[in-house]
Amino acid sequence: MSEQIIGPEKTITLHFEIRLQNGDVVDSNFANQPATFTVGDGNMLAGFEAAIFGLKVGDRQIFKITPEHGFGMPNPSNIQKVGRESFSGIELETGLVIGFQDASGELPGVVVSFDDINVEVDFNHPLAGKDLEFEVKILDVAA
Repeated sequence: MSEQIIGPEKTITLHFEIRLQNGDVVDSNFANQPATFTVGDGNMLAGFEAAIFGLKVGDRQIFKITPEHGFGMPNPSNIQKVGRESFSGIELETGLVIGFQDASGELPGVVVSFDDINVEVDFNHPLAGKDLEFEVKILDVAA
């Protein structure tokens, strides 16, 4: 029986860690249960999937993921001004993450700035524009 390698439509079980360039850990499951997904099912960004193509059980690798292959570049049109009245009862501060309802569910936004009239909210993904390190340990590859 030939050894399974990662490719399209394979089901993968792995431990992973995503880090910023300065070493800060953004997400990790090395100390917890591994993740399982099928390549192409939409549970992992295509750039992260492409990085692990060709790996097999037991492989442990670290990849550099550029914004273009990760969470994209920030889009200036994703920074919106929202009337201050929409934030009644909320103590605003720069960097505060607030959940907003949209047609597809909840959308997080980060308060960039505010005054007595408007609140500027950034709806870009928090990792947009960031170079990342993606470490994986492949535990299982199934057809």
